[in-house]
Amino acid sequence: MPLDLNTLIVRPISGSIGAEIDGVDLTDISDEQFADIRTANDTYGVIFFREQEMSPDQHIAFAKRWGNIVINQFFTALDGYPEIAQVSKEPDQKMNIGNLWHTDHSYDQVPAFGSVLYAKEVPDVGGDTLFASVAAAYEGLSDGLKATLEDMNACHSSRHIFGAEKSRVSQVEELGSRIGNPKLATQNSIHPIVLTHPRTGQKGLYVNPQFTTHIEGWTTEESEPFLAMLYQHTMQQEYQCRFRWAKGSVAIWDNLATWHQAINDYHGFRRLMHRVTIEGVELQ
Repeated sequence: MPLDLNTLIVRPISGSIGAEIDGVDLTDISDEQFADIRTANDTYGVIFFREQEMSPDQHIAFAKRWGNIVINQFFTALDGYPEIAQVSKEPDQKMNIGNLWHTDHSYDQVPAFGSVLYAKEVPDVGGDTLFASVAAAYEGLSDGLKATLEDMNACHSSRHIFGAEKSRVSQVEELGSRIGNPKLATQNSIHPIVLTHPRTGQKGLYVNPQFTTHIEGWTTEESEPFLAMLYQHTMQQEYQCRFRWAKGSVAIWDNLATWHQAINDYHGFRRLMHRVTIEGVELQ
């Protein structure tokens, strides 16, 4: 349902997740507008803005209204701005960043709250991003499975994605110029499979295909089919929305409420995004 807010025009884009917000300049918003933006983000999991013009300093200043900034250790930063990670793909590159369903920083002991992603250059066609609601996916489970998952934990890691032991040689060759510092990819964490969101109180599934390695107390072999079932359930289209980018578009998403996936369908074209990541809180 549409959210009734005093200062914003909010248009939901699917039944489960996502909304576009019109008529807002993110470089010039009041405290009341920002409070409504945060409420919209809590309600829809991910929110989108069109036709924004932000300098790097303005991008950082807006992100700081959400909380402290997390400096990404693995992405190439914008020159002079370590807070801004560049998410890019050049015309001659085949592999993009983020092409598997995931939630950012789940490998950290204190996962990042979310990100402010700003489109600097996009292809004319392609390069959309899919988002999925982990709260809607949880609600779609049977009562029996919800009860089974209630006290279970899962293990997450950065090592196999960003570390020296990356799982695919092609990944090292293709992403080597865009993702670095493999020696810093030492993060391991354990989080509840069913989390209670610290702001909204909603329950959601907190596992993802990219960074979750196994269920605590289970072997990898035992974990794989069980996790695959949860992944396939969360990937259902009724829990998703799709956003088509244009230059100047901004997305703000909540990592505790969503997954996302960057579609790799624009070979031969350049795509450049600037991402600022916001610090989170310890999960209970």
